[in-house]
Amino acid sequence: MGIQGVRRGKACRTTIPDEQQDTPMDLVNRQFIAEQPNQLWVADITYVATWSGFVYVAFVIDVFSRYIVGWRVTTTMHTDLILDGLEQAIWHRSNLEGLIHHSDTGSQYLSVKYTERLADAGIQASVGSVGYSYDNAMAETINGLFKTEIIRRNGPWKNVDAVEYETLEWVNWFNNQRLLSSIGYVSPAQYETGFYDNLRESGKVA
Repeated sequence: MGIQGVRRGKACRTTIPDEQQDTPMDLVNRQFIAEQPNQLWVADITYVATWSGFVYVAFVIDVFSRYIVGWRVTTTMHTDLILDGLEQAIWHRSNLEGLIHHSDTGSQYLSVKYTERLADAGIQASVGSVGYSYDNAMAETINGLFKTEIIRRNGPWKNVDAVEYETLEWVNWFNNQRLLSSIGYVSPAQYETGFYDNLRESGKVA
C-alpha cells in the first residue's frame, strides 16, 4: 500500500534492481553451506556516512570459513566498485572450478561487465529472490559486524580515505584473528588451515 514509517536521517539504498535485466537462478535458496573453500562465495554492498558524503563498501566472502576474499571502498556504487572486489577475490584464490557466486538483485551484480567476468573466471552466478530479506543473509551478517565493530565504534568518518584504511585494518583482523562461533571459535584463516591440514593427513593415511 506504499505505507512506511518515518525515518530519521537520509536513507541510502544499496540494492537497486533493474527489472529489465535477465536474472540468474537462485542456486543457494538460503542454504549458506559449503564443505570446502571456493565452493560458495557471497557478495554485498554496504554504505558509510562521512562528512564528505556516502562511501560504499563491497565485500566478497567465502561461505566455508567466512573469510573475506575481496573488498573495495569507493564513493560511488557503479559496477567498478564490486568488480574491483571480485578481481581481488579471484587473484587471492585459485582452483575456482565449480564455484558459485551469490548476490542480491542489485543492478551492479547483474551488469554485463560483472556477469562476463564471472563467466571468464568459470564462476557460476546465483541471485537471490526479490523481497526476501534472508536470501543474502550471510553477506548481510558480515556487513553488520563491519558496521558494529568498526564503523559505529570509531566514527564519525571524515572521508573515503579514512574508511578505506580502517576497512583494510579490520579485514586483516577479521580474517586472521577474530574468533567466530559459527566455525568453532577460531579465525577464518585458522579454519581453512585446519581444513587443508586434514586433507594432507588424509592423503598420508591413504
